[in-house]
Amino acid sequence: MKESSQPWKPFTAKYCCSVEDQTFFGNFSRCRTSKSDISKNINAPAPSFRRLSFSDLSRSSSTRLNEDLAQSFGPDLYDFQLSELRAITQNFCSNFLLGEGGFGTVHKGYVDDNLRQGLKAQAVAVKLLDIEGLQGHREWLAEVIFLGQLRHPNLVKLIGYCCEEEERLLVYEFMPRGSLENHLFKRISVSLPWSTRLKIAIGAAKGLAFLHGAEKPVIYRDFKTSNVLLDSDFTVKLSDFGLAKMGPEGSDTHVTTRVMGTYGYAAPEYVSTGHLTTKSDVFSFGVVLLELLTGRRATDKSRPKREQNIIDWAKPYLTSSRRLRCIIDPRLAGQYSVKGAKQMALLARQCVSLNPKDRPKMPSIVETLEALQHYKDMAVACGQAQASTKSATRNGVSSGGRLEGRGASYRKSAPVTSSKKT
Repeated sequence: MKESSQPWKPFTAKYCCSVEDQTFFGNFSRCRTSKSDISKNINAPAPSFRRLSFSDLSRSSSTRLNEDLAQSFGPDLYDFQLSELRAITQNFCSNFLLGEGGFGTVHKGYVDDNLRQGLKAQAVAVKLLDIEGLQGHREWLAEVIFLGQLRHPNLVKLIGYCCEEEERLLVYEFMPRGSLENHLFKRISVSLPWSTRLKIAIGAAKGLAFLHGAEKPVIYRDFKTSNVLLDSDFTVKLSDFGLAKMGPEGSDTHVTTRVMGTYGYAAPEYVSTGHLTTKSDVFSFGVVLLELLTGRRATDKSRPKREQNIIDWAKPYLTSSRRLRCIIDPRLAGQYSVKGAKQMALLARQCVSLNPKDRPKMPSIVETLEALQHYKDMAVACGQAQASTKSATRNGVSSGGRLEGRGASYRKSAPVTSSKKT
């Protein structure tokens, strides 16, 4: 896997749907036929997948595609006109720009209750496809299909879509606090309190547990801080399902696919073999837990070589409270639970195990994290705050703040792809 220089490419598939890629959806426009059986009903915990046939979503005509999507989703998703989305974003004005990258741009918009019957007045995020992108349509359609059927408090809500000629857009609920990436790594952001970090970890874990709990699991495949969006009360909403896949049935089976994801978050067995399971998501979740604990990015090429990868750097410090305080985010200033941080560190260590079978399942992770909410032993009250700051400085963590992240809300770190066939 090679690290891309582009700041954000949420949809980076370089290949059309093929037998080798084993994508979940079939003969879509601009894509070759897949042999995947994608018409099987998925009975996930409520709210769950409905029965939906994808076989008719292959027509290249945007008019026919709109008809198919409208028939499949009915009133659950709004079919917007491009002129309507231009109006609510003031013609995609730069003043409303939330982020940009490989998919295109994301703009804030405002809808009133007169735009569509049943649609309440609200702020929205409008994602505009870069029409020069080779695979944008494929991932746009994947996003519509997944989020058109998936409903959960910890998944971002897709409100509607637009498909006119070559134009492809998506309309989501607006997340006022942006991404977890910005809160952890932007220098200007206020440090997240321990309780908020724990709440975010629990919410993200519940979102992944919901996806994995389907009769045929959904593997998110690109879990990272930039895809964890935050509502006004720091409720987590997972976003960007363009790389998600219908997974294998059974914990010991896998899908073999081309490697797509983000450098530093992808599980090693997936990178080396293309074998994708729900445990691949668990590995990525463990990386994010380390980012929440330390305030460091998954990878940082500006640091000394031994500190560039967060797993390699942090692992020796995760097994004891005394050692953990050397790498805990200094911006917490001792305002964290000593026992809670240790348990989270041990959980993260288990999640990033090289052996997928040693990684816990997401429901178990949710249970473990929820139990940490009851710990009240703040490090500052235990006399560890000053020691933590000194130790962190010795280990290369500046007590003055974060690494500076690039971009605004919704701006992404660059996913990377590999053409290696398995």
